[in-house]
Amino acid sequence: MEIVSIVIAVVAGLGLGAGGLFAYNKKKENGGKNKADDLIRKAKHEAGDIVLEAKKEASRIASKSQAEEAERRKEWKRTENRLMERETSLDSKLDQLEKKTERLNKSEKELEDLKNEVRDIRAKQHEKLEKIAALSKTEAREKLMKMTENDIRQDLVNLVAKEQKEIKHDVDETAQSILLTAMERMSSEVTADRTITALKLPDDEMKGRIIGKEGRNIQALQRATGVDIVVDDAPGMVILSSFDPIRRQVARYALERLMKDGRINPASIEEAVQKGEKEIEKEVVRAGEDAAREVGVVGIPREILHLLGELKFRTSYGQNVLLHSIEMAHMAGMIAEEIGADKRIAKTATLLHDMGKAVTHKIEGKHADIGAELAKKYGMPDAIVHAIAAHHDDIEPTTPEAIIVKICDAISAARPGARNISAENFAERMRDLENIATSFPGIDKAYAISAGREIRVIVEPKQIDDLTALKLARDIANKIEATMSYPGVIKVNVIRETRAVEYAK
Repeated sequence: MEIVSIVIAVVAGLGLGAGGLFAYNKKKENGGKNKADDLIRKAKHEAGDIVLEAKKEASRIASKSQAEEAERRKEWKRTENRLMERETSLDSKLDQLEKKTERLNKSEKELEDLKNEVRDIRAKQHEKLEKIAALSKTEAREKLMKMTENDIRQDLVNLVAKEQKEIKHDVDETAQSILLTAMERMSSEVTADRTITALKLPDDEMKGRIIGKEGRNIQALQRATGVDIVVDDAPGMVILSSFDPIRRQVARYALERLMKDGRINPASIEEAVQKGEKEIEKEVVRAGEDAAREVGVVGIPREILHLLGELKFRTSYGQNVLLHSIEMAHMAGMIAEEIGADKRIAKTATLLHDMGKAVTHKIEGKHADIGAELAKKYGMPDAIVHAIAAHHDDIEPTTPEAIIVKICDAISAARPGARNISAENFAERMRDLENIATSFPGIDKAYAISAGREIRVIVEPKQIDDLTALKLARDIANKIEATMSYPGVIKVNVIRETRAVEYAK
């Protein structure tokens, strides 16, 4: 019974709970619905405001677009008016152009008629002139051309002579200024002493000692030095003969030492020659180093300095080759400084330009080629090698430094008394100059004057005109340069003279 009561009570409690829950949910549902209605009303109100604002903005944009459209239409209208005005102007100009073209065509036709009329008049004049002059048109033209050619030829001769004179004046003045500046600053001996090849004997007894018993002493001396010793050609003198200047100097030193000592025998001769070789070797090295130091050139290989020192004992036409090279190097440095060339290359090349002469008795070939090969062998720069090879025009000088070496060589060799030549050689050179000049056609006479410094050529005036005389002088100078060796400059003077002689009786 109690259990039934409990169950009834539980069921009743659950029923009351469910009813309360239902009532609560119902109330909650009614509250959410009201809230949603409020949100909807609020959204509708805001949407209305947005729509109203959008309508206002659209109305404003439309008004602006209409204003812009109206402005564009006005601009288009203005543009259209301008185009119409331009079209009208172009039409007017086209009409004027057509009228002007018509006038030009008419004038052109009139001008062509006038030309035809002038041609007819000119043809009639030519016919009349031919009848009067008794010359055809072709003959008259040829005669006129010949007269004009003669006039122009004379004008050309005068113009060429004038231009040559002006150019020569300017070039000579500049060149003389540079060369004189260098020569004035350079002071050295004009001529150098010849290498001694003869020794004076103190007495006749010394000659016998030098010869020795059965010629043993002189034979021993010749074997040791490689020099021919002549004691009988000149009284009181001993002559040393050898193509090698170093050997000659060793023999001179050994003989001087032997004559001073008084004891002359094969053993003392061998000792004296050995000492002479050592002494000359020292002198050669010292001479090369002193020359490089005097000129102010550094970095020269020792082998080249040795060759340079050997030039102290070499002479060329009476000039000491080493002194000649030192003098040239000083002048080359001054000239290079004046014209803006490389001073070091110019001085080094001039100092070494004749070093091939130190070995010309050992190596076949020209000393310029030998010197260039030696310079190249011992690592000298190409510019120096080229300048050495080109200083006698064996090849064409292509650098300012090479031309400077050539100029300085000519200056040094052309000093008064610098070169001694025999009368036979002098006369032969004069004859060669005259023969070269007379080898050209149209030459009447040719005279070599001023010690071979000038060749005076007299031409036949009927065969050589003024213009040809200018070319002839250049051709003779070119042939002299190509076929002769000479110091300095040779002036070629071509003289053309026409004489009219008549006698009154």
